[in-house]
Amino acid sequence: MKAHTKESQATMTPEKSLQFLKEGNVRFQSNLKANRNLLEQVNDTSDGQFPFATILSCIDSRVSAELVFDQGLGDIFSVRIAGNFVNEDILGSMEFACKLAGTKLIVVLGHTSCGAIKGACDHAEMGNLTKLIEKITPAVNATDLPKDESQRTSKNLEFVDSVAKKNVELTLDRIHQESPILSEMAKNGEIMIIGAMYDINTGGVTFYE
Repeated sequence: MKAHTKESQATMTPEKSLQFLKEGNVRFQSNLKANRNLLEQVNDTSDGQFPFATILSCIDSRVSAELVFDQGLGDIFSVRIAGNFVNEDILGSMEFACKLAGTKLIVVLGHTSCGAIKGACDHAEMGNLTKLIEKITPAVNATDLPKDESQRTSKNLEFVDSVAKKNVELTLDRIHQESPILSEMAKNGEIMIIGAMYDINTGGVTFYE
């Protein structure tokens, strides 16, 4: 497979971009990688890049967007931060990716058994990590069940995964609320902004459509 060109990027729609990711994840789960020459893609992209999607995911070593969606060099912008939340720098990066560099899709990708989410569930405090976890705490508070405080900890993996999903939903809300540029592009159908969850046990991605 060749790296995306300006011409091939122009043919991409938000829906087609999403389909590309879905197909890539199926290949990943089946251990059937697309036939691509990465060194050739290095040469193909030396004069420019034309990615079709921007993916915000966690720094977790098991959740590399390029791998789980079987994409090559020049295919996606990958933004990674523990807990996959947004701030003004990440929003600015997304605005660059979509408005200036032409990507058609933003995916906020959470994952099961997330360490950052577990830390937020346990209200962990340690150096700068304390401030990071505060960004995820709203998702903990917005997850209604279970009511029993003793069950609202990292030991309850069902609760952890519920918080992870809620964190994705709140992050999507923040993108729309805090980036008029991206919100307007989505409203006009120029881009799609969607949430998803990666299962560390199966390698599968569930999109919230």
